[in-house]
Amino acid sequence: MLAQIGQAIGKGGMAGYNSRLAQPPTETTLSISRKLPPALLLSLLLVSGPALAAPTLRDFFRSPGQSSFQLSPDGRTLSFLAPWHDRLNIVLRRAGQPDRRVTSLTDRDPEAYFWKGKHRLLYLKDEGGDENAHVFMVDLATGTTRDLTPYPGVRARIVDDLGDLDDAMLVGLNLRNRRVFDVYRLDLVSGALTLEAVNPGNIVSWLTDHSGHVRLAAQSDGVNTTWLYRATSRDAFVPMLTTGFRDRFVPLFFGFDDHTLFASSSLGRDRAALVEFDPQHARERRVVYAHPDVDVTRLGYSSARKTITCASFETDKPHRVCFDPVMDRVLRRLESRLPGYQVSVLNADSSENTLIVAAWNDRSRGRRYRYDVRADRLTLLSVLTPWLPEAEMAHMHAIRYPARDGLTIAGYLTLPRTYRHGRVPVIVYPHGGPWARDSWGFDPVVQFFASQGWAVLQMNYRGSTGYGKAFWEASFKQWGRAMQDDIDDGVDWLLAAGIADPGRLCIMGASYGGYAALVGITRAPERYRCAVDYAGMSNLFSYLASMPPEWTLQRETMYQMIGDPQRDAALLHDASPLFAAERIRTPLLVLQGARDPRVHLSESLQLVDVLRRRQVDVDLIVKLDEGHGFRNQENRFEAFEAMSRFFHRYLDRTPPAISSAPAAATSP
Repeated sequence: MLAQIGQAIGKGGMAGYNSRLAQPPTETTLSISRKLPPALLLSLLLVSGPALAAPTLRDFFRSPGQSSFQLSPDGRTLSFLAPWHDRLNIVLRRAGQPDRRVTSLTDRDPEAYFWKGKHRLLYLKDEGGDENAHVFMVDLATGTTRDLTPYPGVRARIVDDLGDLDDAMLVGLNLRNRRVFDVYRLDLVSGALTLEAVNPGNIVSWLTDHSGHVRLAAQSDGVNTTWLYRATSRDAFVPMLTTGFRDRFVPLFFGFDDHTLFASSSLGRDRAALVEFDPQHARERRVVYAHPDVDVTRLGYSSARKTITCASFETDKPHRVCFDPVMDRVLRRLESRLPGYQVSVLNADSSENTLIVAAWNDRSRGRRYRYDVRADRLTLLSVLTPWLPEAEMAHMHAIRYPARDGLTIAGYLTLPRTYRHGRVPVIVYPHGGPWARDSWGFDPVVQFFASQGWAVLQMNYRGSTGYGKAFWEASFKQWGRAMQDDIDDGVDWLLAAGIADPGRLCIMGASYGGYAALVGITRAPERYRCAVDYAGMSNLFSYLASMPPEWTLQRETMYQMIGDPQRDAALLHDASPLFAAERIRTPLLVLQGARDPRVHLSESLQLVDVLRRRQVDVDLIVKLDEGHGFRNQENRFEAFEAMSRFFHRYLDRTPPAISSAPAAATSP
C-alpha cells in the first residue's frame, strides 16, 4: 500500500497543486459575540517589519519556483516540480550532478506524481480540465514518457501503487462502463491491463491490504453503503456492514496483520473517531482516538516499522496526537528547530531515515527541507514563494459567531496588515463544496485581497465538514436557506463589530461559493456592491440533471441532501438564483471553464443571458481549456486581474492602477 509515515505523508507522497486552499498550526481561537476580543484588536495595531516593495498580483498567483519534493525509494534522488514554459514539470536532483528536467509538459500541470521504484516516475494529468486523468510513466533510463491509460473519455484512479513491486500497480478505470470503475493490474513494462476486480455496477470504492490484494469494496444502492469483505484474495466477497449515508464509516487501511481495519467512524457517535475494527465479526474493537469537538479522519502509519503513528484533526487550526514515540520524537525535534511554523512530514525514502519536511503558517506558503533522522540534520531545499515576504502578509484570525438559530459558526477573518481601527471594505468569501471546509493557512487569494486593503471574511457554514454529524445534517435541503443565513449572520456580526464598511461589501465564491454569491445578491440585492461567481450553479434543476456519469450511484443521496427535482421542485426552484434573476441588480463578474464536468458552462451562460437582457452590469470570462476552476497559470493571471479591477472599482474610494508584472525572485 502507499506509504504513510506521519499523519501528513498521505498516499505515498503523491503531489498535486491546489490554488484554492493552502495547507495549513497552536490554537488561538477567538470566541466572538458582538465585539472583537481585546487581544485581536491589540494584534491588529502591530505593524511589523520595514516597508518593502509591494508584491504584484502575479506574484500571488504564479506557480512556486520549486515544490512537491519527493524522494526516490533509495533516498539517493530528489524530485520536485518547477515551472518550464509556464507549466510545472518534474525535475530530478542528485548529489554532484546538475538538475535534470524529465518531463516537457506544455498543456497542463500534472495533478499528482510519485516514484515507482528507482527508475520510473508516474504522474496523472487530464486534458483541458475534463477531469479524465490518465496515468503517464517516465522511464528515467530511456527518457521516454508513455500514456499507460490512453483511452479517450476514460478516467484513471490509483487504487494501490504496489510499492513493493517495481513493475506493476493497481488502477481503477471506467473503461468498460463510464459510470463505474473496475480494478486492473497494470504492467508497467508491457502496458498490459489484467482485470483484477469486476465492478458489478454498484461499487464506489475499493481497498487493498498491505500485500496489494483487493479485500474490501463499498457497494451503494444510492443511499446506503454495504461494505463487502473477503478474508483472502481467493474468497468471495461477503457483506460486512451496512450504513446509511448519514453515518460515516470510512476504512483507512488494513492493520499490518491484514486482518484488522483502521477506520474513521461516526457509528453511534456524532463526531467521527478513529477506530480499530474487526472485519470478520463486523465490530469495533477499540477507539484509537476521538476528539470531543471535531471529527478525526486521518491516521498515519510507518511502513518500515509497521505501526500506526499519529492522528491528525482540525479545530480552528490543524493538530495531531502521536501514539508512536519514534515519530513523536522526530516531530518534536523538527518543531523545536522551526518555531512559529506548522511542521509536517510529506515524504520519505523506504527506510524512513530521510524525510521531506514542510514548514508553513498563515503568512507563508513555507519552506521544504530534507531531514536526516539519524544525523538530526535539516537541510533547506526551497522557499516556495520567496517573492512574497512573510512580514508583508496578513494574519488569518480564527473567529466564532452565533447563527440566528443558535448554531455556532466558525470561520476566519483576515484584515489588511496595516489595519488599525475603523471600518474597512470587506470581501465575503464562502468556500465551495459545500461539504468541505475552510482551513487556517496561507491562501494566495485571501492574501492578495488583504494586500489591496480589503478584509476577507470566511465562514464554515452549516454542512461544512469536520464539525460532526448533526452540524453536517443541518445543511440538508438548506441550499439558499439556512446555509445562506449563516453567511448573512457572519456579515451582520462583522458590521456590528464595527469592522465592515456597510457601503463597501462584495461577495465572491467558487463552485458552491459561487452559487452562494449569486444567492446573496438575489436575497439582499442592496447589501453587496458587487459579486463574483466562479464556476457556481445558477439552476439547481439543470445542475442535478448534468452530474458526471460516475456520480450516478450517488444521485439519490444528492437528492436527499439538496432536493429531489420531482418531490422538491418548489424548494429547488426557490433556491435557484436563475429563477430570482429579476431581483439581481448588483454588478456581477462570472468566470467559467468551458470543459467543467461538474458545473456545466450552461449554468453560467443561462444566467448571463437573462441578466444582459435586463441590462444588468455583468462581465463573463470563459476559458476553453479549463474545467472546474482555472489551473493554467496564464488563466489564473487573467481571472484575478479581472477580479482585481472589478473589486477596485466597487470597493475603493480611488481605484489604483493595477500592477501585474511579477517581482524579481529573491534568493532563499
